[in-house]
Amino acid sequence: MTTLTVPGTPATPSPADGPHQVRWLLRLHRPALLVWAALVITVGGALLWLRGPLIDSAAAAWRRYDACPRANCSYDLDTVQLYKDVYLYTTLAVLLVPFLVAIWSGAALIGRELESGTVRLAWTQTVSPTRWLAARLALPAALVTTGTGLLVLLHRLAWSAGRGRLDTNDSWWDGPTFHANGPTAVAMALAGLAVGVLTGLLWRRALAALVTAAAAVAGLWIALALAVPHLWPPVSRVVPLGHSGSPLGEFTVGNGLVTADGTRLQAPGCADEASCDAAYARLHAVGTYLDYHPAAHFWPLQLTATALLLAVTALLTVAAFLLLRRRTATATARKEATA
Repeated sequence: MTTLTVPGTPATPSPADGPHQVRWLLRLHRPALLVWAALVITVGGALLWLRGPLIDSAAAAWRRYDACPRANCSYDLDTVQLYKDVYLYTTLAVLLVPFLVAIWSGAALIGRELESGTVRLAWTQTVSPTRWLAARLALPAALVTTGTGLLVLLHRLAWSAGRGRLDTNDSWWDGPTFHANGPTAVAMALAGLAVGVLTGLLWRRALAALVTAAAAVAGLWIALALAVPHLWPPVSRVVPLGHSGSPLGEFTVGNGLVTADGTRLQAPGCADEASCDAAYARLHAVGTYLDYHPAAHFWPLQLTATALLLAVTALLTVAAFLLLRRRTATATARKEATA
């Protein structure tokens, strides 16, 4: 593993260093910038198509199917299937942005420069390691926030345009739809940037940083999916046995049996109504409970999850600066000791 070396104490930074760093980054990573612009334009165009002509055609085909009195009626199944496919692929594209950002920032933005040693050139041209890292975080963060935010807005508009017009539309709480419809996708993209930068500094190898960053983002998505139902107090509903207590179209968190004193129990497995009644009687159950999130909880859940992700991003960013400072300081101390 190579050592981070600081060739010498840089001169006092000039006011032009900031614009110079921006121009250098844009020129160095022009291919990535073009790919990012092409991705945002392509997915954004598909979402606009999804919101406009495609949903109109698919909804018209669905209405003809619902209005048909016979079981063997024909309708434009291809258009409906196309709408579902485009929705699926655009949703996945929005959710893949954090992976792409993490892979690029770990491998190309940080890992490749440290591996090749070109970072030493930047540190000799009136740019300290701290300013070097700050520039590599600030500009990509602005571009990632703007592009991902635009895709999230267009995705929410596309989903809203199809709500109530197709019976097969995803619910608001469906995992991919939930995250692609709100700021958690933007916050996860920023977390991916911080993860990539940290892994690039940690491994100083492009391939190792790429793999580690992708795995870390996958872990963050899994952790977020497990945490979201518990980030806001759910609504509880208790109904007597034999009554329906499941509101349609809501995000179920938990359910089971409840006794007369309010104790909650896990519902036993039973094959038919008679065996269920006998099992409930043995448990002294008098009703069932349901914990769920109504549609009104979308924004509380989204904002709480976003705040949590931004806190993680801040911690990862601080860790990256501390790691860079520690390694450059150690390298400088070794150089002075051998001088």
